[in-house]
Amino acid sequence: MFITLENILLVGSLLLILSVFFSKSSKYGIPTVVLFILVGMLAGADGLGKIDFFDIHLSKFIGTLALILILFSGGLDTRYSDIRPVLIQGALLSTLGVVITAVVTGLFISYITKMNILEGLLLGSIISSTDAASVFTILRAKNTGLKGKIRPLLELESGSNDPMAYFLTIFFIFIIQTESLSAGKLIVMFCKQFLLGIPFGILMGFLIIRTINRIHLSFDGLYSVLLIAFAVFTFAFSEFIGGNGYLSVYIAACMLGNKDFVHKRSLTKHFDGQAWLMQIIMFLTLGLLVYPKQLVPVAPLGLVLAIFTILVARPLAVFISLAFSGFNFRSKVFISWVGLRGAVPIILSIYVLDAQIENGMFIFNLVFFISLLSVLIQGSTISWMAGVLGLSVPVNIRKKSAMEEEFTTTVKPVRAEMEVLPGSPMVNKTLVSMSIPKDILISMVTREDVLFVPDGTTVFHPGDKLTVMTDTNESLDRFMEMLK
Repeated sequence: MFITLENILLVGSLLLILSVFFSKSSKYGIPTVVLFILVGMLAGADGLGKIDFFDIHLSKFIGTLALILILFSGGLDTRYSDIRPVLIQGALLSTLGVVITAVVTGLFISYITKMNILEGLLLGSIISSTDAASVFTILRAKNTGLKGKIRPLLELESGSNDPMAYFLTIFFIFIIQTESLSAGKLIVMFCKQFLLGIPFGILMGFLIIRTINRIHLSFDGLYSVLLIAFAVFTFAFSEFIGGNGYLSVYIAACMLGNKDFVHKRSLTKHFDGQAWLMQIIMFLTLGLLVYPKQLVPVAPLGLVLAIFTILVARPLAVFISLAFSGFNFRSKVFISWVGLRGAVPIILSIYVLDAQIENGMFIFNLVFFISLLSVLIQGSTISWMAGVLGLSVPVNIRKKSAMEEEFTTTVKPVRAEMEVLPGSPMVNKTLVSMSIPKDILISMVTREDVLFVPDGTTVFHPGDKLTVMTDTNESLDRFMEMLK
């Protein structure tokens, strides 16, 4: 195809539209990820579109940016109250579990192939990350819930295990390039990545919260631009000082998501849409990047490695990491089964191509095949496996329209009118800075006969008349007492 700006826009928009339409296939048990990738493959050089796209640097850039925004969106949706009971178990799965998967798989690869031990460990590290988050697309489509604490554990793991896989991949690329392996280098790199990445993520979390609540932008749309800029800056500066950028982004977003900030609901929904857009673009790019004909020679080995990862490496990692967790045998089996590989391993294999590692193209094609097979096998049998193990519960919830959702989340049974007095603690303070109890909603403000709906940036003046809504009379009394 002759590439012009018009062609890029035309083809790109058509691919996005097709991908969005195909996302409805998840209700039939077909993972959405697979359809996104297949659309890209069909448009590629070996497909119907004949688009010859093999730009490693651009693909790495797109993949990195996509992961930043996806992790940031995931962090915004992570509720500490949900993950607190499984925080230790999730941390073990995201660190120890990833290391066990990488080492066991790497040793097996070097044993059955001609790859040396370092190349095997590099390949094992690349495919050590899981994409458990895509599980919930299928479960939601089939109205299937999970018993116990399985869901928050998988959500925590899927959001936090990418940094460890990234660290291991970068480490083994470095070792292969320098041709020297030492425990000292591993310890130094590990400490630098995590001891800088974690504190910087916490620091950025505080900075983002304080900035967004105090900046008072004139245009509401600029708040989302500011958050995107903060997310990218958090990753880039963390990497610049030697930290783990992905870990910093996720931690900063988690802190933000568990605090009140200006336009929280709309910004969270905005980033959810951003995450979907970046997922589609990322998977389309990966689909365009691969040449399907080159997957045929690696298919036998890829099949063996995929089966080994699914049936041996992942279960071993789960059962060791959760040995003292309190999860029963059936729960551990299910957690093992949903450890499917997604886009992250493919993106990490692009780092190998970018580093010009010997056998890099072979590793990329092998990782692509393993990831695709893993998503197809495990992703399409998740609901079935949950049912077989007796861990599924029906979720018969009708999806509300946007208007219904907005209405039902704001209407409360107890309603009262109050006036802001000159000596009130509310005077000259913004709504978001006041630490108002969660069950209190200030739905309307009347100022000089002008009625308006307040938001987080609203500054209260003496004489403002407030319409306050809450759940109980006791809550209203406590709120009134606070403002005296």
